[in-house]
Amino acid sequence: MTTIDDFQNSMSAAAPPAGLGLALQALWWVRHGDWNRAHECVQQREGDRDCDWVHAHLHRQEGDMTNAGGWYRRAGQPVSSLPLQDEWTLLATEMLSRA
Repeated sequence: MTTIDDFQNSMSAAAPPAGLGLALQALWWVRHGDWNRAHECVQQREGDRDCDWVHAHLHRQEGDMTNAGGWYRRAGQPVSSLPLQDEWTLLATEMLSRA
């Protein structure tokens, strides 16, 4: 899977497509409405910049900006001011381009 359209179209399935890394799996689960499962994915790879970046996004979505700020720092990213949906799309597009 290499395009954002393919990734978004996969949301009708019961599980993320095979072969996705944990950061993309987390993005899939949070878009699918399962924040806890998304959080479990990123917690498995703390220290991985992509997982840390998605971890920040998840805590931002939760409204915990203190926690989110720490994860943005760990990911080497500025704290996002984008609407959550736009940040999700940015994250997914960036990570899919490298997958």
